[in-house]
Amino acid sequence: MTFYDDIYPFYPLQRTSFIFNGALLTIILVFLVLAVSLLLILPGIRGKSRLFWMFRIIISLFIGAVIVALNFTNDWAEARMTTKATYKSFSNAVVNAEIGLHVGLYGINVTLKGNPVVQFNETIDYNEMFSWHDTIEEEYEEALEKGLPNPILYIAEKFTLSSPCGLIFQYRYSGRYASATLWTAFCCWMLANILFSMPVIRYAGYTMMATAAFIFFSMASFSTIMNVPQCVFSIGTDSFQTEYSHSFWLALATGNDVHFHIDFTHAALETGIQSLISANSDDFCEDEDDSYKEGFLNSVFLDAVTISPVKSKLASVSRLM
Repeated sequence: MTFYDDIYPFYPLQRTSFIFNGALLTIILVFLVLAVSLLLILPGIRGKSRLFWMFRIIISLFIGAVIVALNFTNDWAEARMTTKATYKSFSNAVVNAEIGLHVGLYGINVTLKGNPVVQFNETIDYNEMFSWHDTIEEEYEEALEKGLPNPILYIAEKFTLSSPCGLIFQYRYSGRYASATLWTAFCCWMLANILFSMPVIRYAGYTMMATAAFIFFSMASFSTIMNVPQCVFSIGTDSFQTEYSHSFWLALATGNDVHFHIDFTHAALETGIQSLISANSDDFCEDEDDSYKEGFLNSVFLDAVTISPVKSKLASVSRLM
């Protein structure tokens, strides 16, 4: 590696592009193992209830997996564009590339993919993660030391504490509260599954409603970033702004359609079960009264029972005299 092959010695030759998030893969594998384990008991269930239990297990595990996965996805908001921009510092080389910004609850992902991918004898395919657990300044300094391309450094700089945009304060605090409400929704989901295994369907339905409510609270918390003036990212001659992405709409679909449909279904089931129990209890009481009317009475036993205490005392005194 020399100064004469258009590659500076403090730049890496080639970076491996992002393939799949390890946290999401772990979540999917854990819930798949749980699903397989619970589905193994289905052969022991008879009749039509087997299909009901299979549907219930799959839907419930899907809801739990979505709630946990939403904490680790990086596409609550995103923006992308294709433009020409300077590739690296201390160079006049201009590349045609697709630039993407993906915002999650714990950080951002910045992607840079060349069009075509190979330009200047390099594979331009980057995916860099910047998290704000503590501070993003250290990761930004590491990116400067690595010599990452200029578009990635420009977007990452917008999220530093020294940036006049103040994006770090908006996204970090909104993401923190959204994550907290999602974990609360996950706790409500676990409690609802425990209650569903007991004869308290009404309270299980209430807990599922609380789960849906906390999912909506997380969306409301993340939506606060749209209520402030948006920072415009200008790269080359083009610019872009972030918009809601897949995770946000998935949270809306999960909280709205799935949860409320299950709540109303269980409420209807509970109403039907309660009416059926009351009807059966009334029929049982009527049958019991009819059996008393049609039964045969033991007159000798009844005469012994119906003797008043006063008469019994007089009879004992007369015997003593």
